Amino acid sequence: MHEQLFDPATILPGWARKFAEEKSGTVFSGEERMKLAIELSRLNIRHGGGPFGAAVFRRESGKLVSIGVNIVVRSNCSHAHAEMVAIAIAQHALATYTLNREEGPGYELATSCEPCAMCFGAIIWSGVKMVVCGASTADAAKAGFDEGPKPDQWVRELEKRGIEVETGLMRDEARSVLEEYTRLGGIVYNAR
Repeated sequence: MHEQLFDPATILPGWARKFAEEKSGTVFSGEERMKLAIELSRLNIRHGGGPFGAAVFRRESGKLVSIGVNIVVRSNCSHAHAEMVAIAIAQHALATYTLNREEGPGYELATSCEPCAMCFGAIIWSGVKMVVCGASTADAAKAGFDEGPKPDQWVRELEKRGIEVETGLMRDEARSVLEEYTRLGGIVYNAR
């Protein structure tokens, strides 16, 4: 028996828990997966959270496994990025510390923005087989966020580990959320 150190369902704010329940098990096509991540980022800023959203899907079927939104300020936790939350909830829901299980389907992470240095590392350890990103690191930096010292060739580093990467999918839509957050005067935590 594995001890559950936290209840992933209570990590998400109420609106996001309800959203996750309504979408649970829904099948999403390729571009719909990114649309969901961007929708989560937009809804999150409208509910007082950070401008980032992510979701984990079963690769082959497109079935939604988990969602994540940025809850850094809400939770007073610097590592509560959307990708980290989505990965943690997926691993708990699937009762595994890795999403890279030979007997199961591969998993994909769709995220509204390219990963920061911390999320880059988490992606490597998570076991996902594919990462799809919307806005770029430069877009996040323009909004004031410090994304940390990620390798210049971060895509190549993930690919060397068997993780497929697609960047820039629906970039304009994803970037518009960062711009909206800036216009609304959202908190830019850990800015340099």
